[in-house]
Amino acid sequence: MMPAYIISTGLISPQRTFENDFSCDADTGGAPILTAVEPDYRGLLHPVQLRRSSRILKLGIGAAQRCIHNAGGRQPDAIIVGTGLACVNDLETFMKSIEESGEQGLSAIPFINSSHNTVAAQVARTLQIQTYNNTHCHRGASFENALLDTLMLLQEEEYKHVLVGGIDEFSMHYYRLLEEKPVAGEGAGFFLLSDTPPGNNSVKISAVKTFYRPPEDFIARFLEEQQLPAHQLDAVVLGINGLPADDAVYRRQIDTFFPPHALLAAYKHLCGEYRTAGAFALALATHALWAGAFPAPSVLRPGASGKLQKVLLYNHYQNCNHSLVVLEGG
Repeated sequence: MMPAYIISTGLISPQRTFENDFSCDADTGGAPILTAVEPDYRGLLHPVQLRRSSRILKLGIGAAQRCIHNAGGRQPDAIIVGTGLACVNDLETFMKSIEESGEQGLSAIPFINSSHNTVAAQVARTLQIQTYNNTHCHRGASFENALLDTLMLLQEEEYKHVLVGGIDEFSMHYYRLLEEKPVAGEGAGFFLLSDTPPGNNSVKISAVKTFYRPPEDFIARFLEEQQLPAHQLDAVVLGINGLPADDAVYRRQIDTFFPPHALLAAYKHLCGEYRTAGAFALALATHALWAGAFPAPSVLRPGASGKLQKVLLYNHYQNCNHSLVVLEGG
């Protein structure tokens, strides 16, 4: 599969990343929930849209608009979004109104905004894009499947620039259903990808793969498929979330596989755990490759060489959905 080059990013997260500030603050004050730091949407959404849009739509449109702005206003040829729970709060609002009103006099807006493809559709409507538009909802691999769709679309050479994003909002009702509760998060991350490099200091996504309950040696097999020896990795970014059972999966890989010279970084203590947290990881690693270093709060173990060229992102969600993404700086 051909690689894709990252032209720009737009990220709304619990950190101040909307202004491309990836310095990050690891001090959360022990909060069990990390909520997104939202920008002033008045310059991003039409007043009518601003008044009628739910919070997740504002997050998605705001991040997408920021990504387009950072790309110099370059318009995408297609839009692809990954989401795990989608507009779950709108769905909850609609279901609650059914119960409280006895199915009488219901507002249609929460129902219209409750479907999984609402964000992708509204981003397309805002940008006036009437071409390929797709939403992937595959639990903890939703964003990575959206990335795979993007790579395949670019390989077909019909589209040159694709806007791909991952988005999920926090839901207290869903959070209460979890047996083990990590530090919860939310966010919206969008990326403009191209089949050609934008110039110097480019970052490319050279490989993406998702797994369901894989064997222990799946990372070694993946790197062998990519003809990428482990010793060539300069950094590995892990989705450590603070839950002992989840983190043990990463620890086993650190102890038995990851090269000792590679920098190890983590990110869910910065953004929280949610199904498309991989979008935060991709933005964090992209800006690290552009800057030549990861922000100090994300570093678990410094690298031996100090250089950054090849980075592996490894995330899993509840030890079911696993994903690997390879980034290369140029």
